[in-house]
Amino acid sequence: MPYSPLLIKPFREELTESGVTELITADSVDTFMKNPKGVDMVVMNSVCGCAAGMARPAVRLALENNKKPTRVATVFAGQDLEATARMRSYFADIPPSSPSIAIFKDGELVYFIPKHRIESRDAHAVAQDLISAFEEFC
Repeated sequence: MPYSPLLIKPFREELTESGVTELITADSVDTFMKNPKGVDMVVMNSVCGCAAGMARPAVRLALENNKKPTRVATVFAGQDLEATARMRSYFADIPPSSPSIAIFKDGELVYFIPKHRIESRDAHAVAQDLISAFEEFC
């Protein structure tokens, strides 16, 4: 059962206020993924503490870098169930993990940060990983 939209509204806004596009349906995920625009990043958002304390702040910090993805999107695990399942199908060989962050170059997955590489670190360390990936792939 999905979380209450009222509960997660501020968690969504933390990313959308930074210019991240929400993908809330399976069709919106397919449209995004089937039309790559160079380097695309997708954030699997969630309600857990590591999303709040590390993942979302890290994404916001990393997006302040000069080099960054062409497009950044998010799906919300625990809320947008069909969109989340569809996005996970684009990297089906990686076990489900939320929060997590995927970077695609020309539609191919080139970098992935699973939950276990987020939850034990601070936002600045995760942001630095993203910035390093931006420098390499963007």
